[in-house]
Amino acid sequence: MGLTLHPMKEIRVIVAGDHQAFVTDLLDRVKATGYTIIGNVSGKGHHSVHEAHFMFSEQESLEMIMTVVPEEKVEPLLAGLRPLFERHSGVMFVTDVAVSRREYFGKQPAGS
Repeated sequence: MGLTLHPMKEIRVIVAGDHQAFVTDLLDRVKATGYTIIGNVSGKGHHSVHEAHFMFSEQESLEMIMTVVPEEKVEPLLAGLRPLFERHSGVMFVTDVAVSRREYFGKQPAGS
């Protein structure tokens, strides 16, 4: 018996550390079943190069928050993040992914 894959959406949000709680609170409100946070993210964007600084507080660093959700949760997340991105820098990526255990991501199998 092989694994069956189910379509989902992966959302990655990169924001200043002091906005991490805003993003994770939103994920909790839309009932994302979980998320992963990677701290001290470095990169280059249209503003400049941003380097991780482990010696400073997390508020001064960039954080990447990742989650996987059913497609119907994408629009509420976009709406919730809009005010943040209107006032502050940051980026969001939405990608099609497939998971083998959809019940882990808030989507119950048909007939349950």
